[in-house]
Amino acid sequence: MLSLILAACSTTSGESRPPPDIVYVPKVVDTACDWTKPIYVDASDVLTDETARNILAHNRAGAKNCGWKPKSK
Repeated sequence: MLSLILAACSTTSGESRPPPDIVYVPKVVDTACDWTKPIYVDASDVLTDETARNILAHNRAGAKNCGWKPKSK
């Protein structure tokens, strides 16, 4: 009987429950507002409709996410 108890003790790690899973969550730092700027067009610029839409989408996203304001005259 004693040999069974000793055998059981030698096969366990001594902990009654497994250690909790450690989850490392990476910290995301959005720096896009630091290196992106609004796109300004001049009256002499010739743009396709698609390019104009893309510039408008870029500037609207920057206004929403980075707080860009219209250029003052």
